[in-house]
Amino acid sequence: MAGLGLDGRVVVIAGAGPALGATLARRFADEAAQVVLVARTAERLEAMAAEIDGAVAIPADITDEGSLAALATQVQERFGRVDAVVNNAFTYPSMQRLVKTDPAHILQSVDLMALGALRTVLAFREALAAADGGGAVVNVNSMVIRHSDLRYGGYKAGKTAQLALAQSLATELGPEGIRINSVVPGWIWGDTLKAYFEYRASTKGVTVEEDYADAAKNSDLRRLPTEDEVASAVLFLASPRASGITGQTLDVNCGEFHV
Repeated sequence: MAGLGLDGRVVVIAGAGPALGATLARRFADEAAQVVLVARTAERLEAMAAEIDGAVAIPADITDEGSLAALATQVQERFGRVDAVVNNAFTYPSMQRLVKTDPAHILQSVDLMALGALRTVLAFREALAAADGGGAVVNVNSMVIRHSDLRYGGYKAGKTAQLALAQSLATELGPEGIRINSVVPGWIWGDTLKAYFEYRASTKGVTVEEDYADAAKNSDLRRLPTEDEVASAVLFLASPRASGITGQTLDVNCGEFHV
């Protein structure tokens, strides 16, 4: 992925938690980008930033417009520019059918993942429009929008709303030179998912390898995408190499769904 043209560019990662968030931060830093890590927990962010060259931690709450305005001001004062924003924040599904899910949980899902992404884009709109060659926004969506698993109704509501807003914003902000795209992964294989699969396998009375094979059986490649593979898609869409792409979704699921 060398030569993406991200050298010296400022990339804001909203929802820079463990797993994919950390991988994204590392990969952008490997491309010589300046990385701004954003999440609510300052200690975790600072620990992550300490391990990644070119990364800074700025705690903020994407459900609060005042907090985002302060974030945008801090980033502008420190770097004088913003070239890309990655929306990676999410909330865990209720794992209940919609008929058993508290509507407040669904509202929380929509507020964080859909409206949170919208607020973040709007907070950096002026800076993105001023970016050399145009700014880029990449939303990390979810394969949940491709199916109707009974456990993910509330989560699907949040991610589907996020996608709809991204597509509409691509149309609205395109004349300003701002590109907005979505990456749609399924299971993302990494240390966090491995730990979950270990727990899940123990409850099923099977091995982790057997549980993995069952999860991957419907994909063309018979495996799950890795954190680095998902990150590669995000980096591409955030880079000048994708300058002619906006309003699109890029599925990274090893062929489990064909769109």
